[in-house]
Amino acid sequence: MELARDDLAALARGYALLGSGGGGSTTMLELMLARSVAWPLPIAAASTLDPATPCLGVAFVGSTMLLGERMPGDEPFARLLTAVERWLGHPVPAVCSLEGGGMNGLAPLTLAGSHTVVDADCTGRAVPGLDQMSLFVDRVPGLVFACETGAGGVALVEAERAIDAERVVRSAIVQAGGVGCAVLAGFTVGDLHEHAIHGHLAHALALGRAFQAYSDAPLPVLAAALGGEVLAEGRIVSAASSPDDPHVSAVELAGSGGVVHRVVTRSETLAVLSDGVLIASAPTILVVVDAVSREILEVTDLRLARTVAVLGIPAPAWWSARPERLARVVPSAYGLVDLDAA
Repeated sequence: MELARDDLAALARGYALLGSGGGGSTTMLELMLARSVAWPLPIAAASTLDPATPCLGVAFVGSTMLLGERMPGDEPFARLLTAVERWLGHPVPAVCSLEGGGMNGLAPLTLAGSHTVVDADCTGRAVPGLDQMSLFVDRVPGLVFACETGAGGVALVEAERAIDAERVVRSAIVQAGGVGCAVLAGFTVGDLHEHAIHGHLAHALALGRAFQAYSDAPLPVLAAALGGEVLAEGRIVSAASSPDDPHVSAVELAGSGGVVHRVVTRSETLAVLSDGVLIASAPTILVVVDAVSREILEVTDLRLARTVAVLGIPAPAWWSARPERLARVVPSAYGLVDLDAA
């Protein structure tokens, strides 16, 4: 497929939806890509490429809000690409997305001028941990992470255990000032056939186009156009952090007819309850939109007195194909017990 410049806004809206309240705003990358990339962009399906083709994934890691203060350059991943190719001993000509939700869905397009962009993704939604990348979840051997450490430094990690890569890279990003670039390499296009989510960019584009076309329609019509449903609607009357984990918040909505909805968030929206009954939870993609403006909201936008609606969009089937995969994205994986869907 070819991605036209006019598709960029729709693609960004699709990735914003797939952020499930997290993943960071797409605005910065939209602006970067609009001026720095030669359009249209060819996007390759993994099935059309030689399975032996080396591939890598790129992402911004850490607090994406800090990128508003520390703008990346025109080639934010250049030093890291050099480092992983030097370590591997060969060029890596293909790139896929590591996190198909929020701003990182657009990150591979920054390399469209030098790499083949593969329509495959390693999460299908925003997730907080690098160890939740599909290649790590399926224990693909030989993976190498490179990340920034600040002041022009680069750290490279080759770890057998996914959690080791997550902890070392996260520590390096903290040292770098809380946000930075990361590159995952050491895999091939053939590895993506089984261990990644195919057609995710095309899916995000379709979602974005549907959102643009139906954003003014009644909420049930909008949700149906996205292939989902309206789970809750109401006015935000309270928001409280969990005493067990300050990163977890419960946002209470006063719904119609006296129904009380509760939206549980961490860095993404993870569960929705109505009158204490669990309605939906991750990996279902839970999207909170402003019920009036239809703005796609991040968890940091859930403020008192705002009237919002929660939409549920089905998660990629890849996660439910095996129990060990599903266990990495349900709420209990985030330390939230009793919120996993039956």
